[in-house]
Amino acid sequence: MFCPSFLRPALLVCLTAIAPPPALRAQDSADEKTSSLGKQYESIVNVECSALRVDYRTPWNAATPSGGTGTAFLIGPNLFMTNAHVVSDASRITIKKVGDSTPHRARVKFIAHDCDLALLELETPGPAFAKAIPLTISTEIPKLDTTVKVVGYPIGGERISVTRGVVSRVDYQEFSHSGVDQHLAIQIDAAINPGNSGGPVIQGTNVVGVAFQGYSGDVAQNTGYMIPTPVMRRFLKDVEDGKYDHYGELAIQHYPILNPAQRKALNLPDNDTGVMITAVDSTGTCANALKVGDVLLELDGYHVDSTGSIDIDGEQTEMAEVVERKFVGDKLKLKVWRDAREQEFEATLKAFPAYLMAANQYEKQPEFLMHAGLVFQPLDHELMGAFSLTNLRTRYYYDYYAQDELYKELPEVVVLTSILPDAINTWLRDYTGQVVGEINGVKIKSLKDAADALDKQPDSTHVVIKLAGEGRPIVLEKQLIAAAQERISRKYGLTSDRYLAP
Repeated sequence: MFCPSFLRPALLVCLTAIAPPPALRAQDSADEKTSSLGKQYESIVNVECSALRVDYRTPWNAATPSGGTGTAFLIGPNLFMTNAHVVSDASRITIKKVGDSTPHRARVKFIAHDCDLALLELETPGPAFAKAIPLTISTEIPKLDTTVKVVGYPIGGERISVTRGVVSRVDYQEFSHSGVDQHLAIQIDAAINPGNSGGPVIQGTNVVGVAFQGYSGDVAQNTGYMIPTPVMRRFLKDVEDGKYDHYGELAIQHYPILNPAQRKALNLPDNDTGVMITAVDSTGTCANALKVGDVLLELDGYHVDSTGSIDIDGEQTEMAEVVERKFVGDKLKLKVWRDAREQEFEATLKAFPAYLMAANQYEKQPEFLMHAGLVFQPLDHELMGAFSLTNLRTRYYYDYYAQDELYKELPEVVVLTSILPDAINTWLRDYTGQVVGEINGVKIKSLKDAADALDKQPDSTHVVIKLAGEGRPIVLEKQLIAAAQERISRKYGLTSDRYLAP
């Protein structure tokens, strides 16, 4: 579920321990009790991940090594579940089991950054896990005020640790790994610290969730979150065909109808039902079903109350949970109030990739194009953070890319991010941070367009680059560019003047 930027809570952080971990107070360690933990705990493993993280300011340079630790658990033959953030950008993954210090090389089989889950497999299956019993994933969500235990390898020690707590809330939360997605999450007051990420949350003999994030600092006390079984099971169902697909989205905006006078003006019954549709994306799921001003009464048979909540599995939650349990291509039934009467429509669930402009990026080599020291890159969340872009027009393209359907005109927003100083580009630094509009009269809709326009220059003496909203063009003397390219590449260590994704 997509989370608009103005709805995102602050300071939610993933719980991967950065290696090497600092010496902090250990949780109630089960170091001396390993023999009494039973076969169940032999399937819970420590994950160590070496990762390579790229720098968007110098995308031509090699990635920087980093790493961390987390937890995973066996759910099937040579199949371990963990968090996506534990193994993102991985260059090397090893796992260790209880009572065995031998590291076993593993690799990512499937990863879902939108719901922060991943599946690992051993590179060379051996006898180490031959007798391990896979943990069973529950079919139910744990009830409020029931006890669960969190098992994993948090900071403070090297062996397995167990903490207990109570289920205190079932609600939608931002998943901090992607930074834009919201899904069902369960709040628990068990101690969850860095390193617990990816570990199972157990009730009885079944797994009811995966520990994954909590609040940092003094924002909240004893507040951790787990990914519940509906999200886990949907992920497992999705990858059955050998690949992971993104969640579908309604691609609408809605507003609660709580004011009695407002309901009366709409001729709505006074029954606390329905939310007003305030925006419908013209390419999204509901484009041919809903209109601005409609009141959505039911979604796939579930009654929608005036705050946008539904009752599902005995729990009150956001209506998006109906969509969360479906897949792209599935049908949705919509009952709306239009023209002072009930009407029914059907929609086909679609993905809505435009909102990923604002998402954190992983396993992605940043694209760039360098021409005469001018560096062009596609706009996304990582670029905004790396360069702290403040140009108001650039920020508009970033903040309203999905909402104002800017993606229909610009599949990629190309930005002049930096200038590598050279005699050919003196006095041009003030142009950085702006969106590229045209190059030699060609409208730029992607980085490939920019590369083509610069490679296939017309028979002229100059290269003319126009930036969106900027009256002054950038003008480069064409005959000097080839020598400048070689000089700048040598000076700044570029082995290539571009990287364009296939």
